[in-house]
Amino acid sequence: MTQNLDPASTEVTVPLRAVVGNRELALDVVRETLRPGALDAPVRWAHVSELRDPAPYLIGQELILTAGVNLPEDVDRYARGLREAGVTALGFGLTPTVSETLPEPLRRACARHGLPLLVVPPRTPFLAINRAVSVALTEAGLREQRRITAAREALTRAAGGGLGELTEALAARLRSWVALVGAGDVLASAHDAPTPLPPEVRELVATVRAGSGIRSATTELAGGDVVVVQPVYPQATASHLVVTGRAARFDGGDRAILAVGAALLGLVGRAGSDAAELGAAATGLLLGQASAEGVARVVLGTDVCRLVAGTPYRRGPGEVALRPDWLRARLDTPLVEVRPGPRFVAITGPDPGDLEDLRTHGWLAAAGSPVPAERLAGAVAEVDLLLERAAVLGRPVVAGGGPLDFDALVAPGASREFAAQALAPLLALDRAGERELVPTLRTWLAHHGGWEPTATALGVHRNSVRHRIAQVERALDVDLADPETRMRLWFALRWTTPDAHSP
Repeated sequence: MTQNLDPASTEVTVPLRAVVGNRELALDVVRETLRPGALDAPVRWAHVSELRDPAPYLIGQELILTAGVNLPEDVDRYARGLREAGVTALGFGLTPTVSETLPEPLRRACARHGLPLLVVPPRTPFLAINRAVSVALTEAGLREQRRITAAREALTRAAGGGLGELTEALAARLRSWVALVGAGDVLASAHDAPTPLPPEVRELVATVRAGSGIRSATTELAGGDVVVVQPVYPQATASHLVVTGRAARFDGGDRAILAVGAALLGLVGRAGSDAAELGAAATGLLLGQASAEGVARVVLGTDVCRLVAGTPYRRGPGEVALRPDWLRARLDTPLVEVRPGPRFVAITGPDPGDLEDLRTHGWLAAAGSPVPAERLAGAVAEVDLLLERAAVLGRPVVAGGGPLDFDALVAPGASREFAAQALAPLLALDRAGERELVPTLRTWLAHHGGWEPTATALGVHRNSVRHRIAQVERALDVDLADPETRMRLWFALRWTTPDAHSP
């Protein structure tokens, strides 16, 4: 068994027989140089070279053309070097001034090393061969593109029928067996796939899962079958992998079709999983057999949730960003509702996702505090307040995280407790050393962070103000350049009792 990780190649080639079979070129094949399958070998280009040793300058799969101008005496080494460089065939041009017949040593060397040898008659210029190969490659590329387009359309139609129909359609397009392998090597869907999967295939699956990024891996089984494993989209190292195998190797077009199939299998599989989980959760709720925590645990994988809401930002979301499925993908939750206005409400896990990314797509969002699922209904008022705050600031707001977080605003009796907690480090320093940090912070905020006006109001030098504000930042572990932090401290100062900061 051989195994390798490889990117999908889409380079177009043509088989050698397409060149040999072109009657206008009148090429003569030296039959004893052909090994089984030689005429099916790929040709990526035709190249003229009169170098004694062109092998170091080749990349493989070329048709090399030479008139033998500099043919070395050691033609055996010449033929062996071309074969080892991956050359598909050697075309020898008969010319009256150089060689009117095919040299016997070259014939024997090519036969010995299995290098297909073509005799080019004097009336066929090398340029005609170059042009014929170029035309054949162009036509092959167009055929391949039409094949990929037709496969993409067929697979997209099949996706509407679910995983089973899509898997069968992919197998038909690739002329192979196909399996969608989930966690624990369980077959989520399969068509003509061996059951269980051979050990070599399971080993390859484990190799892909251990990697990172969107990669494909290929292995050749002992029986000759070629197997390709590729993660499904959108997860690069997804728990689900698509595995396909057949006797023939997969070319660039096959890899492109496989990529389309993997993308659709990932999306259809995820949508089906979401629908099944939601169906089970709704059934349990309606029958009174499931609690809110249980439903959240099934659907979100956690019983601690956040309520997230969003309103239009500037021009608002485009047509695509208005769709619930787009928001589901961005917020990583199936629990999304888009309301008129427009406005959306979603229930997520503790991580609300990238709300800044939503803003770039026209949504301004706010996320409430993490709460148990049973308390989600009571979080609506908090999220409404946060969304108003986000609109004023022009940026997303996320509740939670530290003593200055009073976004949940707050029953009247809670304001003093918040103020005492927020300002406690400054009050302690003021009482211990008469530093006057709280009065300085109050005056500095009242003067919008102006150093000179604050110094004048306090009757001190502006450098003293800078020193005290730096002490405030260190004591509270905050950045006072942040307007949100300034606002929270201003409210804390307003809510503290008049004598709370007295030494």
